[in-house]
Amino acid sequence: MNDGWTAGNANEDAADTRSWLVGHFIDPSHGVRSSKDVEVKWANHPAGDKRPEWTSDDQRTTLVILISGHFRVDVTGGGKTMTRQGDYIMWGPGIDHSWEAISDSVVLAVRWPSAT
Repeated sequence: MNDGWTAGNANEDAADTRSWLVGHFIDPSHGVRSSKDVEVKWANHPAGDKRPEWTSDDQRTTLVILISGHFRVDVTGGGKTMTRQGDYIMWGPGIDHSWEAISDSVVLAVRWPSAT
């Protein structure tokens, strides 16, 4: 780590934080990766991996972008099956969600602000 910047590998650096790379829960010793403003997740999901229970958040906005694979996110009132690199779904505070990896998938999730 350097003063004011860092570089690395998302797969390796997020391995011990349930795939979260940036957020309030990252130890401040990791420098700029520790943030109260935003959370970033780089997640590798094997086919069949899912969170079938609904999760809600009354305080944050979330963006999920498909990097590779075939991934579904269901939200209050609808959902999106992402099949092409760059497909995304975004929702605001108060929207519940669940997800499932239809095939091996890599997704990037961004939430803000970082909950404390």
